[in-house]
Amino acid sequence: MPHPMQLAAPAALLAALCSLAALAGDHDRNDDADRHDSKNGWARSSVQVGDRPFYLIDGLDDSRLKDKLQRCENGPFYKTDFSIAHRGAPLQFPEHTKESYEAGARQGAGIVECDVTFTKDGELVCRHAECDLHTTTNIVDTPLNGQCTVPWSGQGSSPKCCTSDITLAEFKTLKGKMDASNPNATTAKGYLGGTASWRTDLYTGRGTLLTLRESIELNKKLGVKHTPELKSGDPQRLLTVFGGQENYAQKMIDQFKAAGVHPRDVWPQSFDVRDVLYWIKNEPRFGQQAVYLDDVDPSSGFPRLTLDELKQLKKQGVKIIAPPIGVLLAVNDANQIVPSQYALDIKGQGFDIITWSFERADLRNGGVGAGFYYSFDPTGRALKKDSDMYKALDVLAKKVGVIGVFSDWPATVSYYASCMALK
Repeated sequence: MPHPMQLAAPAALLAALCSLAALAGDHDRNDDADRHDSKNGWARSSVQVGDRPFYLIDGLDDSRLKDKLQRCENGPFYKTDFSIAHRGAPLQFPEHTKESYEAGARQGAGIVECDVTFTKDGELVCRHAECDLHTTTNIVDTPLNGQCTVPWSGQGSSPKCCTSDITLAEFKTLKGKMDASNPNATTAKGYLGGTASWRTDLYTGRGTLLTLRESIELNKKLGVKHTPELKSGDPQRLLTVFGGQENYAQKMIDQFKAAGVHPRDVWPQSFDVRDVLYWIKNEPRFGQQAVYLDDVDPSSGFPRLTLDELKQLKKQGVKIIAPPIGVLLAVNDANQIVPSQYALDIKGQGFDIITWSFERADLRNGGVGAGFYYSFDPTGRALKKDSDMYKALDVLAKKVGVIGVFSDWPATVSYYASCMALK
């Protein structure tokens, strides 16, 4: 029997073909619009994964995973929500800076994180903690050192410099640096050193600090989504500045609303379940994607959530839980990486899982000495070298079923996600 198209009149067939061509033209134009943002000078869909994923993949032992990843070497690589820029790209760029956020987006992160804390005059800014300025900025080598809660005072001193010690205008005069310090230094400039050998100071020439509002606008220009983490703060300072924790949590959401950001593009996070429950109750559209950060660390006395606790969180409306990598994986008797019982328990209760943080440990010697994030394999039975991190990522994606992975170098995760066609 002839195909129906073979029976079509020539004119109808020509019209159909023209219609398809027009649709294709629209698709091309949309692609061009996506690739080129002339106003901002950014190729919004252009992803550059660089050399590191190729280096890691080449070092894998021969396996199906290696073969699959190598077949993807020519891309295409694309932005994906599976790849989350943890503080930007702080493996090599100063965390929570404009330069770090841009690098994370360029490497394919579909979501970029701003850890949210506050200045003395109540402005929300991007820093990992209220009191980390002495290791993440140049503050101790500036006149603002004198305003620190505990100023740097010489060799062996232990400074404590907080965003809440200074105003926004003063905060903006500072420069971001790699998170490190040298307590034995005899000068303030020397104290700012101490960067670990597996990181670098190569890209510290600029370190532009940002407010939350500025980070939102930057993310919009870069074509990426947002995951702000409300950081804990000194209770008395929070009370003085905001009138309490709930007002602080509300102000963070208010800035996204003021910027016209759709709630589906925001994943608000907190280690404090009270913040998550506040958003679920009082900002339900944003609360739909609120992430409860699970600070479980059995080695430090922070136990895993029990089944009863997981069930209670589910009843309270929590949908996403984010534990660290180290508690989601295990090594079986065959020295293979597998999901941990904790991962199975969380999935069994119907939660989505996000995990943290890839590329935040020195794996040059495998799991041996890699610390917290790879505590599931402390003797290196499965993780024998840095390349083996892709084995862990593969299990997280395929067997644990995480929906997103924070990474200090998003390119490694973006390569994998693009290769495996993850959204």
